[in-house]
Amino acid sequence: MFKALFTFHYWLERKAIGFVVAILMVSSVGGIVEIAPLFTIHQTVEAAPDMRLYTPLELAGRNIYVREGCYACHSQMIRTLRDEVERYGPYSLAVESKYDHPMLWGSKRTGPDLARIGNKYSDEWHVLHFIDPRALVPPSVMPSYARLLNNSLRTDDLGNHLTAQRAVGVPYSDEMIANARADAFGQANPDSPLSEGVSKRYGEATTVRPFDGKPDHLTEMDAIVAYLQILGRLTEAPYKTAATTGE
Repeated sequence: MFKALFTFHYWLERKAIGFVVAILMVSSVGGIVEIAPLFTIHQTVEAAPDMRLYTPLELAGRNIYVREGCYACHSQMIRTLRDEVERYGPYSLAVESKYDHPMLWGSKRTGPDLARIGNKYSDEWHVLHFIDPRALVPPSVMPSYARLLNNSLRTDDLGNHLTAQRAVGVPYSDEMIANARADAFGQANPDSPLSEGVSKRYGEATTVRPFDGKPDHLTEMDAIVAYLQILGRLTEAPYKTAATTGE
């Protein structure tokens, strides 16, 4: 049998057109496997009526997270294995990444998985951890990101970021886009009149507080801490699923 396959392969290699056709046929199998599930995506992604959008500040934090390469050491995908569920929390659902472009699931865990990091630690803990990781986790190999505390967050282009997200399916409204800059300031400054607009546009459950402890200065630290504090909390679907299955 194997001899016949090799004989056929050697024969095919001498037929240029036939070899090209064979390559296209084999390649199309991979394409079908990748593309076919997209036609049933609405049946495979769980329903989450309470799913909310990233605020401009959280989205800016996500962009910083990507810019700094945090995804290279931290995954955001808890598998269904019992040891993972017991360590990190309910396993990840597809719907949780519904508005993630690009998604940051990953499998590399130089550091712990962050899919359920939201509200696990205080803002102060995160700020100190970014400034000096080993002050809180002595064995940590994470580099210091103290500069984020001094870097002013760029806000003039936040509306453009929301517009780009809307182009790929995230339902940001015209009002959200127009007020992106104001909402970023408002979310990190609860005493500002701008904070009311954040709750109005993104829901009463939206976290509004000075994430880096300095409400008078909007920094990149504000943004990335705001992002981490919402991870795993955009919807309660995974926790309801866990309660239903008894995990």
